[in-house]
Amino acid sequence: MEVNSISFIFFNAFLANNFVLALFLGLCPFLGVSGKLETAVPMGLATTFVMLVSSVCAYAINQVLVTFDIEYLRLISYIAVIASAVQLVEMAMKKLSPALFRALGIFLPLITTNCAILGLALFQTFKEYNFIQSVVYALGAGAGFILAIVLMAGLRERLELAKLPSVTQGADLPVNTAVAVHARNRNSDVNLRRTD
Repeated sequence: MEVNSISFIFFNAFLANNFVLALFLGLCPFLGVSGKLETAVPMGLATTFVMLVSSVCAYAINQVLVTFDIEYLRLISYIAVIASAVQLVEMAMKKLSPALFRALGIFLPLITTNCAILGLALFQTFKEYNFIQSVVYALGAGAGFILAIVLMAGLRERLELAKLPSVTQGADLPVNTAVAVHARNRNSDVNLRRTD
């Protein structure tokens, strides 16, 4: 598969170089909104929309900046575009779904400072992607963000239903995850020994 092919770019951003799971970008909304699937999915979609808009705008802005030899304005221009796209999403969500807008709380405007979105714009610029490649890269990165946030929300919802030792009640998610996995493995070992 060619490195700059559309499918390679999509799956690279979606799985291999997932912005959250591999590059650890965009962790604030990822951890803050992944408590329930009903808020995780809309946040993933909102982030994907902002990624797509900022990717398209970053491509166009970069063309203008290169033409006039003012590439030093790249970063501030990208930040302005991202902030504008987030404002658009925020206004639309407030109008169309006030309950969801309240549920997402402070994490919706924090998409503006989501380093995954700025990283996307900068990465595509430095990789010199054309317009189609930039759009596909944004869609792959957005799909990867949705995948990561949905997986974490599913895990957190499942942990809420799991019976954990009283010692771990109120502990952080990684601790609860490790204890739950260990308890499950220990129970399956005990069951295996009983059948022997």
